[in-house]
Amino acid sequence: MTPHVEAAEYLGAYKLRLTFSDGRTGILNLEHERWGEMFEPLRDVEMFKRFSIDRELRTLVWPNGADLAPEYLYAAAA
Repeated sequence: MTPHVEAAEYLGAYKLRLTFSDGRTGILNLEHERWGEMFEPLRDVEMFKRFSIDRELRTLVWPNGADLAPEYLYAAAA
């Protein structure tokens, strides 16, 4: 089972520091990953910064309904 997101901190320039349930931390850079209808609104940095962690989905979500799979986040966070 892929670890889920426990904590997230906005670092600037569409980068987030993520902490996962297995204790791993990493930096996720979404500067060039905000494409498609659901992610287009996240090009606005103020909207992007309004992320939260959905405890049921165990991943990042945004108020417009966008979310990212925890598997993607775990693989992409360097």
